Amino acid sequence: MWPLLFLSILALSTIIERIWFWSRVLLKQGQVLNRIMDSAARSWEMTPKIARDYRRHPLGEYLYAPLKLNNPDPDLFHLALETAADDQLNTMRRGDKLLEAVVALAPLLGLLGTVLGLIKSLSNIQLSDLGTSSTAGVTLGISESLISTAAGLIVAISSLAFYRIFQALWFNEMRVFRKSGSDLELIYRQRWMALEDNRIPMNSNLETSETVDN
Repeated sequence: MWPLLFLSILALSTIIERIWFWSRVLLKQGQVLNRIMDSAARSWEMTPKIARDYRRHPLGEYLYAPLKLNNPDPDLFHLALETAADDQLNTMRRGDKLLEAVVALAPLLGLLGTVLGLIKSLSNIQLSDLGTSSTAGVTLGISESLISTAAGLIVAISSLAFYRIFQALWFNEMRVFRKSGSDLELIYRQRWMALEDNRIPMNSNLETSETVDN
């Protein structure tokens, strides 16, 4: 039971920390996304400053990663988005390995406690005691040994339920990251192509004027 108690404390502390983390992420996510994307669509020059103000939010830090670069080409912009997404999504999965370990170990520890309790209880039974009142203590010991299995299952089931919830939140966040990153990259590519189109005619005019002068 002591190892199960230790695992339950670890699982509970991880669950509380993850609930606090996801509540902060989800409550401000809409505000962060709307402000950054609206700024990118209307006034690109203000977008890096707005994204920098939301760097404490995972989505803000993700979108700020390419924006802080100095006029990158579209490929570098895309690479910065991918790298930032990997970093932020890995951070969001913190605690998952611990919950996985609790889910795997808790039932086994409970079963081990039950087996050890059964061995201890059955070792006290003698053939001459069968059918007498002296076996009442053995029966009580067997029932008590099953408590560890029940406790292990309770810890494992509770941890598994929260683990699945956190996994669902992570997958949903991954879709949000992919959608917002694609939208931001599309806006930037359109802006980049517009700037390139402005540069080409300017260079062509310069070349034409030089040809006429010659």
